[in-house]
This record gives sequence, C-alpha cells and structure tokens, in this order.
Amino acid sequence: MTFVSPKSILLIRNPIAGRRRRGFVEAVMHQVRDAGWTVDLVDTEAPGDARHLAETCDASRYGVIAVAGGDGTINEVVNGLARRGSEGPALAIVPLGTANVLAHELGLDLRAAAIARTIMSGQALLVHPGEASCVAVDDAGVPHCFALMVGAGFDAKVVAGVSAPFKRRFGRAAYVWRSLVEARRYRPVRYAVEIDGREPCEAASVIVTRARLYAGPYVVAPQATLGEPLLHVCLFERWGRGQALRFGLALLLGRLPRTGGYRVVTGRQVKISVLNDAGETRVQPVQVDGDDMLTLPISVALAAGAVRLLQPLPRRLSQPLDDLGSRMAVGG
Repeated sequence: MTFVSPKSILLIRNPIAGRRRRGFVEAVMHQVRDAGWTVDLVDTEAPGDARHLAETCDASRYGVIAVAGGDGTINEVVNGLARRGSEGPALAIVPLGTANVLAHELGLDLRAAAIARTIMSGQALLVHPGEASCVAVDDAGVPHCFALMVGAGFDAKVVAGVSAPFKRRFGRAAYVWRSLVEARRYRPVRYAVEIDGREPCEAASVIVTRARLYAGPYVVAPQATLGEPLLHVCLFERWGRGQALRFGLALLLGRLPRTGGYRVVTGRQVKISVLNDAGETRVQPVQVDGDDMLTLPISVALAAGAVRLLQPLPRRLSQPLDDLGSRMAVGG
C-alpha cells in the first residue's frame, strides 16, 4: 500500500547533540530541499520540547518528523507520537548521538545522501513501543514509552553515573570509565523478574528490549524485531564483579547470546523489583533508551499507540535522488 506524503518535514534538532556534526544536518537538509521538499528546522531548548513538538505538530502539513539527535531525543519524539497513534507523521532518524542504537537497528546508512533518501522515500515500519511505569504499592505511575529498551541493574547504574556534560565531553569512553567504577563498588543485588504472570525468576541485571542491539551495534536479543509486538527479556543470572565484567566483554565480542548465565525470554507483561538489596542503600535506577529515568519497582508492557519508523528501502527498490519524494512505501 502507498500514500502520497506531504512534501514537508519538521526537523527537530537537539543543538547540544548536533554541535559537533552541524555540517551533517545541513547536508541532509540541503539534499532534501534540492529534491523539492520543505524543511522546517526547530531546535529544542529544554527537556520535553521534542515530545511536545511531536505530539502537537500539524500532521496534515508534515508527512515526516525527522529527529537530529541521540537516542534520548528520539525517545521524546516516540513518546509524543505514540499518543497520536499510527495517524501521526512518520518518524525519520538523523543520528547524532553517542550510540545511535535505533539507527543501527533500522540499518541506516549514515551518509547524508542516504539519510535524505530514507526521509523522503523510506519504508515505514509500524512499531508498538514498549511502555514502562514506576509502581508504588498497587498504583502505576505515569508511563514512559521506549523505542529500544529499559534496563535495571549494572547497566542502569552505569547510565545513572554518567552526567550529561561528562558524556558530551568523552562520548563512549564515559561509559567505559563508569563501568569500571560500578564494577569496583559492585554489590550482589538480586532482582525479581516476573514475565506474563509466571513465577518470578532471579537476575543480577535485566534488560527488557524491543530491539536486537544494545549500545550501538552489539547484539543482546538475536530474535528481536521492532515490527513484532513482543518484549525480549534479557536475564543476567550470575552475580559478582567478575561476572559483570565477563558479560560486558562477551557483549563487545559478539558472544553474549551464547554466554553461560545469560538467557532471553519473550513476553508481553514484565514486572521488575528488588528481591535483595545486598545492603546497597541507593535507590535502584532504571535506564530508558539510555537515559536515567525511573526507579524500581517497574511494570513494562507494550504501548497501545503505534509509531511509523522510516527505514531504507531494499537496495533494488532505491530510486535516484532527484526522483525521490513522490511516494512513501508503507510496510510492516
């Protein structure tokens, strides 16, 4: 099925994430405008701006919302679009962040011309984001949608320990350094993970993901696909400082799915809580799409609303750049 897309794009840019790659964003805009499209650029000024823009922009004017930023900015836009459902504008990615996990997941070619092609004639994949809520007693808090994952345990503590200025200055190295800090202060906290109402299992860390990849190009859930409405629960079932570092090394070497003490379980409803805090007095953080956002306990499910994510057309269906923009293929 195809539809004629309004040839106008709302480009939401995080100016902090794009500071070092301003020329890349301008090159993408130049390609799109040369093809006859209109591009309205809006820079975010504060947290929540991207979400508000995505939720309130005129869908009859904008066929596409393009996000120039990292996974955190994309998360905001996903939250805004999920409230609108599949009738909202399609979402395209102009990757500028540290990990760009969603860009890797969608198979984006990171050259400006290729990003422009995907914006104007990409295949739209209908995706139900995940949704996580803090749980106090029996009352669920305000839900937060995620395009990629939520995590509790070692990775969440690493994310919580990396400040925004430190990440901007050192990029991926900031997470490597913080991983060593967290390994040194390691406590064998145990988490209870309940999947679809079954008997809870124990884990040293847990990641609930919609995607195959983590922290860039690294595989955590080999069978996960964004278009499938299913959660993949990654369980790290061995405790200890050495085990945490072992899992991290296996991830970097592409061996995590085959590593002893690690398994992936699928489901649609997940609850995560602290089973034993091992004397650790700090609040147990939860990372959402790579940002420190929630605290345990949490409930995780699939969001009711869907978002259309633009991914590259198969190579055999690609069109010359000057012929793009007339139609957008809708798949998934």
